[in-house]
Amino acid sequence: MNREMEDSKFREFFIEQLKDIYWAEQHLVKGLLKMAKAATSEQLAAAFEKHARETENHVRIDEQIFEALGEEPDTKKCEAMAGLLEEAEELIADTEKESYIRDAGLIMAAQKVEHYEIAAYGTMRVFASYLGNRKVESLLTQILENEKMTDITLTKLAEEVVNEKAAVE
Repeated sequence: MNREMEDSKFREFFIEQLKDIYWAEQHLVKGLLKMAKAATSEQLAAAFEKHARETENHVRIDEQIFEALGEEPDTKKCEAMAGLLEEAEELIADTEKESYIRDAGLIMAAQKVEHYEIAAYGTMRVFASYLGNRKVESLLTQILENEKMTDITLTKLAEEVVNEKAAVE
């Protein structure tokens, strides 16, 4: 890391954003498992369960980032993720069990989460490059690429399985 960046306001800002996304990832694991349980499509449930495991790994990678920065892992409530997860829970409550309409809504809710994470990790990766920390940049790239792949998987499930069935319910 660039010596003059070690105590900079920008580094402090970066760490605050890391605390935010670290909280988000921890809470998303539970949210994904709830979404898996609520899904009608076995493929969608499996995708949510897979991403919950991947998200647990994101938590561990975030901890590696804190370590690489010489910081203790800490959280700050992510209001955006809290709102997105609350919205997903409302969607589950407002739709019929075992319906593809619910699944279409779950995919939409999950993609909102993925797009938030893609924006957060993409921006943080650029911040890491300005901080001159290649290790942190590389770790953030790993998570970012996984989030992008999850978004693609959800789109395929929507287009190839769920949306057509939801439209005829």
